[in-house]
Amino acid sequence: MKIIKSLEKYRLENRISQESLAKKLGVAFSTVNRWLNGKTKPNKIQKYHIEKLLKKGLKND
Repeated sequence: MKIIKSLEKYRLENRISQESLAKKLGVAFSTVNRWLNGKTKPNKIQKYHIEKLLKKGLKND
């Protein structure tokens, strides 16, 4: 899933933990962990917030 790869790239480039990323997105650490490990996928609302975070991150570059 492309959005998850982008999210992981954002996380690594900005040197933030999965826990910090979870707080930014308003979800539990375990949720982010499951996305990044391919066990689950974000729902529509979560995808919206991920896209919003990624766009905001690109503006800061």
